[in-house]
Amino acid sequence: GRKEIITKIVKPDEIKQTYQFVEKEISEGRQAFVVCPLIDPSDKLGVKSVKEEYEKLSKKVFPSLKIALLHGKLKPEQKEKIMRDFNKNRINILVSTTVVEVGIDVPNASIIIIEGAERFGLAQLYQLRGRIGRGQEQSYCFLILENEGEKVQKRLQALLQAKNGFELAEKDLELRGPGEIFSTEQSGFSTNLKIARLSDVKIIKETRESAKLIFKQDFDFKKYPLLEKKINESIKITHLE
Repeated sequence: GRKEIITKIVKPDEIKQTYQFVEKEISEGRQAFVVCPLIDPSDKLGVKSVKEEYEKLSKKVFPSLKIALLHGKLKPEQKEKIMRDFNKNRINILVSTTVVEVGIDVPNASIIIIEGAERFGLAQLYQLRGRIGRGQEQSYCFLILENEGEKVQKRLQALLQAKNGFELAEKDLELRGPGEIFSTEQSGFSTNLKIARLSDVKIIKETRESAKLIFKQDFDFKKYPLLEKKINESIKITHLE
């Protein structure tokens, strides 16, 4: 059967050693993904960072290997050719944006390097890691850090320990905070109205039943002044669409 993927957090001073390991695996016939994060918000498809990584790997790190570049701005026929060549092992390393997150099945690819791993959510890292481990060989996921902070380490440790995607999503929510419903904040804790946690099943059920009771009656906000005040405050700043 398939072997469990070995996942390792790579600090900046361990990158050279990681590249040496990748080269050894490729010499034995394996293939690798290298995934780059979105760094510049104005570059919404992450093309700039992935091109820079491709240049570095193809010219400085692995000059003797066949390396290809994949991103969202390529024409469909270009993407198809690259993936066809990767599937047939004509490409050793595929440097890509997160376009490889879903729908890619290359059993011979046994390595994924995720650059700037702390820039991704845990659920996304879990999805990306799922691109490997589809063949009989041992597979490896390397999470390369730009930031070695304690908070980052704690989040990424959750990926190493989680047994499934649901457990990981719950842990991500716990560590990052649930964010605000009426706000652009995607993480953090505050006293404002929040999106419920995945584990708040009891509260969700009770809230749903309360809402049903309210709307079965002749609904009148005057009976619920605190609810009216809270909703009116929130509506002033945004619309839920």
